[in-house]
Amino acid sequence: MIYRSILLFVAVLCIAACQTEKKEINFPKTDLASAPLIPKPIKTISTGSAFGLDAGTAIYTTTTDPEFEKVGQFLSDQIKSKTGLALGVNTPSEATLERLIYINQSDSVELDNPEAYQLYIKKDSILLNAKTAAGAFRGVQTLRQLIPEKSNDTLTDGPMWVIPSGKIMDAPKFGYRGSMLDVARHFFTVEEVKKYIDALAYYKFNTLHLHLSDDQGWRIEIKSWPKLTEVGGASEVGGGEGGFYTQEEYKDIVAYAADRHMTIVPEIDMPGHTNAASLSYPFLHYAGAETPRVRTDMKVGYSSFDAQKDTVYSFLDDVIGEIAAMSPGPYFHIGGDESHVTKKSDYILFVEKVEKIVQKHNKRMIGWDEIAQADIDASSIAQFWNEPENALKAAENGSKIIMSPAKKTYLDMKYDSISEYGLKWAGYIPVDVGYQWDPESYVEGLPVERILGIEAPLWSETISNSAELEYLAFPRVIGYAELGWSPSEHLNWENYKERLAAQVPYLEAMDINYYPTKLVDWNKE
Repeated sequence: MIYRSILLFVAVLCIAACQTEKKEINFPKTDLASAPLIPKPIKTISTGSAFGLDAGTAIYTTTTDPEFEKVGQFLSDQIKSKTGLALGVNTPSEATLERLIYINQSDSVELDNPEAYQLYIKKDSILLNAKTAAGAFRGVQTLRQLIPEKSNDTLTDGPMWVIPSGKIMDAPKFGYRGSMLDVARHFFTVEEVKKYIDALAYYKFNTLHLHLSDDQGWRIEIKSWPKLTEVGGASEVGGGEGGFYTQEEYKDIVAYAADRHMTIVPEIDMPGHTNAASLSYPFLHYAGAETPRVRTDMKVGYSSFDAQKDTVYSFLDDVIGEIAAMSPGPYFHIGGDESHVTKKSDYILFVEKVEKIVQKHNKRMIGWDEIAQADIDASSIAQFWNEPENALKAAENGSKIIMSPAKKTYLDMKYDSISEYGLKWAGYIPVDVGYQWDPESYVEGLPVERILGIEAPLWSETISNSAELEYLAFPRVIGYAELGWSPSEHLNWENYKERLAAQVPYLEAMDINYYPTKLVDWNKE
């Protein structure tokens, strides 16, 4: 396949060359290796010249896979949004074709990771090689970051955006790179979630974990149990009106994420954090827990499902089944944290029974690290947030671990003592503290091969809209993108903060309300 695609690439270039006698452009000397890319690629080689993106550029892709054509159209849309240029995708044109971007499905053995890509930038062409559309999409994000904010119209009669030439060889360190958004404590609209997805995709995240239920609210329509949203969805922290996603809205979020090669991981937290569900259907309630009522506070640990009732598991079979049917990704998150009023024997029984229900619906169970107390299957995944012993126990059992240590990755922690939003029970997390740690060595004795990846959770007790969400997430979440993607030897705070400062034009173009930490010189040219 690679040879056939390269031949097509060469043929198109030849056609372009024959259409016109191109005037040689004297590009200013550029350095690809110094481009402020985040995450930092594995290998970057600069060749000192440039590619001129202008109205004479066209985008072509492998046409045997429609997903590659969709990636090409995504690139075209993003270029138009940034520059105003309307570039055709696989479209014959009577206009002069001067330069070419070709997105190629390659079977190169060097592309040994499904998200790997190779980017070759020359004066008259850009070749993006990838084995999968996901890999091509990651490469497109790199190319987007290389397009300057302003054109250089002194080079040609029309505006031109000068992209430095060279080669980039890249692939992710971890297969799972995510953020979690808590839509239960405060509800976020479909459009707010989509905006967060767009920003995450730009930095090569591939997962968004949605925390869909908690004591203060139930946020996903379950057709077989309508009171979950009628009753449980009508409240939130602070006394707001709450809200929920209809199944069609949830499917829309899932599809939007999929178009950006991101997986949605749904979470229904249980057996604790279940007050909203038990308020809706009292038979779920565990007698040793507090009596269900509308909760608008931030307290945790007082609620529980009754692990001894068969009707609870019938209910969960329906809930998990409906959500799993709408979630094409491989995972279903059962929560499992802070079930303080659940007897340990009941907790273990509950986790083991729910794991079987999740498996029945063809999903892999994820749970917060407390689930390691149960005899979980090796296919299930423990998300480490608090207890290293749980992570080690799960790993010894053969399970993979998602690294989300609260002291390093919790986006709801304050930056410092003057932060406007956030909590501080896990400590302050300034931007440098969030970046300067190694997921591969953070838990002593945890084998690297057992680490599935990294996730930065954003709990929403203190935030209720996009601006407040963004204040806590950005710029910290950008650093977690690099921790999940780039080789550990590339991680350097002094270098990273220079590249982070260069993200301001993107953040402002996206109207992202980032926290302008004084640790970074945001005004540096």
